[in-house]
Amino acid sequence: MVEDLRLDSLEGVGSVTTRKMSDAGIHNIMDLIVRGPVEIAEITGMDKDTAAKIVNKARQHLVEGGLLSKDFVSASEIYKRRQNIGKITTGTNCLDTLFDGGIETQALTEVYGEFGCGKTQFAHTMSVMVQKTKEEGGLEGSVLYIDTENTFRPERIVTIAKAHGMDPDKVLDRIIVARAYNSAHQTLILEESSPVIEENNIKLIIADSAVGLFRAEYLGRGTLSVRQQKLNHFVHLLVRIAETYDCAAIATNQVMASPDVFFGDPTRPIGGNVVAHTSTYRIYFKKSGKKRIARMVDSPHHPEEEVIFALGEAGVMDPEEAEKKTKKTTKKAVTKKTTTKNAKEPEVETTVETPEVETTVETPEVETTVETPEVETTVETPEVETTVEPVESKVDAKPDDSEPIEE
Repeated sequence: MVEDLRLDSLEGVGSVTTRKMSDAGIHNIMDLIVRGPVEIAEITGMDKDTAAKIVNKARQHLVEGGLLSKDFVSASEIYKRRQNIGKITTGTNCLDTLFDGGIETQALTEVYGEFGCGKTQFAHTMSVMVQKTKEEGGLEGSVLYIDTENTFRPERIVTIAKAHGMDPDKVLDRIIVARAYNSAHQTLILEESSPVIEENNIKLIIADSAVGLFRAEYLGRGTLSVRQQKLNHFVHLLVRIAETYDCAAIATNQVMASPDVFFGDPTRPIGGNVVAHTSTYRIYFKKSGKKRIARMVDSPHHPEEEVIFALGEAGVMDPEEAEKKTKKTTKKAVTKKTTTKNAKEPEVETTVETPEVETTVETPEVETTVETPEVETTVETPEVETTVEPVESKVDAKPDDSEPIEE
C-alpha cells in the first residue's frame, strides 16, 4: 500500500514536480489532500487548474483504496462509520461524560482558558492516556507534541504514568516533542509531520499553544489580517491532517479580557472567528478555588453543560478521588504530630511548678470593693420636672404672629 501512495503513481506528476513537492514537505498522495491545490500551485509554480486536477486524481486514488469515503454517501453509512470512530479516554468520569466517551479522532478539540486553569496539565494527561490499550480507553498510539511556550515537562509525564500504573520509560519514548520558536516554524513542523505520523503511529497531535506565537509576532490592527490568514492556514492544516491520518488533534488557546463586557465573564479566546469556526469541539476551562470547571461551549452534537474536575498527581482527576487523597495525606500528618507529642510528655512532667500558682489567691480583697450604696445616691429624677416650664412660655408666643393680619 505504501507503493500505491507514491507521487510518481499519479498521472501528470513528473520527477521535477515530485522533487519540488518533496522539498516542500509533500511526500505522498495523502499530503496532496492535506495541502490543497492552491498551496501546491504556489509550491510547484504550475497553474491552479492543473494543481486541482492532480489533487482530484489523488483523492480518487485514495477513495479506490478505501482510505477516504466516497463523494455521495448515505447518512446510515456515515452513522455506522461514526460508531467505530476512535476515542481517547481522559481518565476521569466527569470529563468523559462531557466528551461523551473521550476525545474523538478525525476532529480538532480546542481547549481555552486563563493561566493556571489546567490546559497544559490536560495535554500532558492525554499524552499518557492515548498510549493505553483499547480495552482501557486508549488507542495504543504515539503522540506528536508541538510545544510553542516551552511548557512541556517530562517529569510531569513520569508522575502521571506512575499514577496510572504504566512504565514511564516506554511512555516517554512514544512522545515526540517538536519545539516551535516562531509562527513560521510552527507551521513548518505541521507541514513536514506526515512521515513522522506514519513511522511512529501517531494517534494524537497536540499544539500547546496554537495561537501564542501568532499573537506575539503580529502586533497591532495593521497586521491583524495577515495574522488571521497565517493562523487560518495552520488550523485548517491541523484539521485536515487529523481527518486524513485518522488521529485526534488538541489545540490549547489563550484568552483575553473583553473591556466591553460589564456583566458576566469577560474572558474571550484568541483567534476570533477563524479558530472558532475551524475547531470541531470547543471547551472552556476556568478556576473555581482548588477545583476546575470545564464547559462545552461549541459542539456539533454535545449538549452545553459544565462539569467539575481537579488536578493532582494523576493529571486530570475526578474531584472525589482528589479529596480522598488529600484526606489520606492529612491523616498521615496527624499521626506524625501525635507521636511527637507523646515522645515529649516525660519532659513536661519534670517542670512541675504548681505550688507557685497557689500563692496568688487574693479573693478576700475583692469583697472589700463593694460600693453598691453609692449608686443609689445618684438618682436625680426631680430635676427633670423643672425643665417643663420653658415649654409653656413658647406656647404663649403664637398670638404675636397674628398681628400683621389686622393691618
